[in-house]
Amino acid sequence: MTGFVFISIAPVDRSPLRLQQVPDPTPGPGEVRLRVRCCAICRTDLHVIEGDLPRMKLPVIPGHQAVGVVDQLGEGCAHLRVGDRVGVAWLRHTCGRCRFCTTGRENLCPFSQYAGYHADGGYAQLAVVPEAFAYRIPDEFDDITAAPLLCAGIIGYRALKRTGLHPGGRLALVGFGSSAHVVLQIAVRRGCQVYVVSRNPNHQKLARELGAAWAGDDAADMPAKADAAILFAPVGSLVPPALASLDRGGTLALAGIHMSPIPAIDYDTHLFQERDIHPVTANTRQDGRELLAEAAGSRVRPHTVTYPLSEANRALQDMKAGRIDGTGVLLME
Repeated sequence: MTGFVFISIAPVDRSPLRLQQVPDPTPGPGEVRLRVRCCAICRTDLHVIEGDLPRMKLPVIPGHQAVGVVDQLGEGCAHLRVGDRVGVAWLRHTCGRCRFCTTGRENLCPFSQYAGYHADGGYAQLAVVPEAFAYRIPDEFDDITAAPLLCAGIIGYRALKRTGLHPGGRLALVGFGSSAHVVLQIAVRRGCQVYVVSRNPNHQKLARELGAAWAGDDAADMPAKADAAILFAPVGSLVPPALASLDRGGTLALAGIHMSPIPAIDYDTHLFQERDIHPVTANTRQDGRELLAEAAGSRVRPHTVTYPLSEANRALQDMKAGRIDGTGVLLME
């Protein structure tokens, strides 16, 4: 099969992925193989490729928002069938036995593994995933629309859950990439008033088109204090102003898997009056099922920009430079 292989850590500006012919993967016991139709790119891919995260499997095929059709079953598979349309997300394995897995917190499993990081992912014609970690794709979504929901959507959804925001509340989104533009649509459909903070004029425009009540480049200019905020940008210096944008009792969720150092936080200014900080660590499969169901029911539609698989390096470069409004999706050729 053809796939993009990441061999050594390097800035994406150097086009570090190499398109190669590699052996077709074979599903092991309890695994399924899918013929990939498309795979969305993600900022986490950047963190893996550029070395922001600890090195795991190398070489590795990146990608963890893949949509395809099952074409082969491993021994013991009982729920999926050849021809089923499924998705591969970031979380691909947990132990199922630790105190986190047995209490509904599998995202904190110390033995968790991830697609495109511990194992080959979706930047290829074929991909293998444990059957228990494959998501059935609702019929309401075509392949390209579904792909961004498998990480951007799921992580954004978990971040929204972590804020505890009630329907009709005020929500601030700091940074407006793949996750934020999905969360905005969910929040608007829940009757929330959404404020978007982004330095990119195109992102501000898209936010308004999707229903944001306000969009600008400085949280201090928001028309009102927020009941909750989600920081999507992996920039630690944005944590204090995000906290300052909260009303009394507000909650800030930190949605990134990686973040630059956070500067000093002043207790009186940023935390007093019961303001909370809730980091987000991966997701549970229940988060994924809930997100796909709500997105299908409320007609959430990610904004996508497509690229052929052969231009994976360029797609990652465009994402890093903020040239994509929404989510970049690689199409298999």
